[in-house]
Amino acid sequence: MRSRERYELIFVNATVPDTEDVVVVHRTDSSGPGGHPVYADDTGIVRAEISDRDEVRMIASGGHQVHAAAVSARPVS
Repeated sequence: MRSRERYELIFVNATVPDTEDVVVVHRTDSSGPGGHPVYADDTGIVRAEISDRDEVRMIASGGHQVHAAAVSARPVS
């Protein structure tokens, strides 16, 4: 099965109810530690490995990054 080209990453803010931040990421030529494609935003700062079951593994693009605990992926048509 071919991987999707774009996803929206949804970051949920646990301290403020019913709020979320959405970042659109696109497929890169890289693979993550799990062997799935790596997706990045246009800046290259937000990077994530997304499995064929839409499971998200955030990937640090620099030192001292702390990723949100609640991140999900939504395919973009």
